[in-house]
Amino acid sequence: MQPELNTINIAPTSTHTYSVIWLHGLGADGHDFESIVPSLNLAAEANIHFIFPNAPIQSVTINNFMKMRAWYDILAISLEEHTVDIAGIYQSAELVNQLIQKEIDKGILAKNIFLAGFSQGGVIALHAGLRYPQKLAGILALSTYLPTITQLSDEASILSKTTPIFMAHGILDAVVAIEAGKSTFDKLSTLGYSIEWHDYLMEHSVCAEEIGHISVFMNSIFV
Repeated sequence: MQPELNTINIAPTSTHTYSVIWLHGLGADGHDFESIVPSLNLAAEANIHFIFPNAPIQSVTINNFMKMRAWYDILAISLEEHTVDIAGIYQSAELVNQLIQKEIDKGILAKNIFLAGFSQGGVIALHAGLRYPQKLAGILALSTYLPTITQLSDEASILSKTTPIFMAHGILDAVVAIEAGKSTFDKLSTLGYSIEWHDYLMEHSVCAEEIGHISVFMNSIFV
């Protein structure tokens, strides 16, 4: 078993009912989305344990092999396609599964555990969430896509079909092309997933309008 991820945590201030595991993008860290919590205006915020893992540090091929926090290596990049280390995606998803299990061990039901991720983190959230054997509360996939979608037909969990998914992307994204995100959405829709799509006039980032829509989505789940 791989060593478990270290995490930034916001503990619930009331009864712990829900858990949110939020995965950062390439080169960032667990603090990246920590400050978004108050902006989400979640009615159940006091009951939520927020977990912001730090990705392992590894060299990233496209960044001149510089070492940084990354959920997997990116070997090459073009407008049409990212060539990525698929095995690394599976390894990081297993680390996320360990975090889910830690929450379950505390008595939190899988259906009350929510996965969120931005860019690389969104890849892991989708990959892990769609393969998790139990229904999760929801999956938030921001400015991302799913390189392992072709393997999904053999690996998807049946119960994940009922997990609500929110995908969002910037129309001006020059890091992960919106076409890649939309293609993932279209394929998941065709496969029968409960999924919604939003796009915004922004680059590879998060905007206020998007945060408002995320708030509505999460509040519909944490009731």
